[in-house]
Amino acid sequence: MIGDLGIIPLFSWYHKSFDKEKDVNSVRVPSLEMACKDFHACKWPSDLANDDESLALYFDKLNDKNHDAIEEVKNSSKQILTFSHFVPRQELCPEKRMLYYPYLPKVIGSDFLERRLRDIHSNRKDGSACHVFGHTHFCWDSVVDEIRYVQAPLAYPRERKRRMNSEGWLPFCVYRDGFNPEIYPALWSDYYNKNKREPENTQLAPWVARHFAKYHKFH
Repeated sequence: MIGDLGIIPLFSWYHKSFDKEKDVNSVRVPSLEMACKDFHACKWPSDLANDDESLALYFDKLNDKNHDAIEEVKNSSKQILTFSHFVPRQELCPEKRMLYYPYLPKVIGSDFLERRLRDIHSNRKDGSACHVFGHTHFCWDSVVDEIRYVQAPLAYPRERKRRMNSEGWLPFCVYRDGFNPEIYPALWSDYYNKNKREPENTQLAPWVARHFAKYHKFH
């Protein structure tokens, strides 16, 4: 705890069933096993696998070991910030038609994480609940059902040029004598503040279509 702020880190891992939106099948892309290093760099016991929810459940249950500490923070804090590496809600990632790798939503998030943080933040209103997440490197700042979700990625240098809002966007101030009430301009959360999400639409965004047209031209 820092003053009235309680900070709670949460264990999590992704599962494919987190992705509930329609697949984009108009382009050929590498399989998850080929594209994601996790499938090769991580070795798990035989009863845990990336192909089902077992890993996501395993990591979520690790949070139970901190139950007493979490309850103490909940009872002693006026405001709470939870944070995780992985994404808690699919709508915190652009639709597949917007992505250069449309399978990305299958390896980014956990429904168990969302349930966990919702339980922690239950009954907190008026801007007293915030969750910070990462993994996808998309700038994001939005409020969903009383909880503010923030991603302010350092990202890779080439991503900074393409995705960042401005040179002065980082470091990102989340809390200073209370959560910063200002919702920061962020490329994708701004887009979805103005445009309805269309998960059934699988027509490639223009920049994605150009990318694949160029890719197939040289391969």
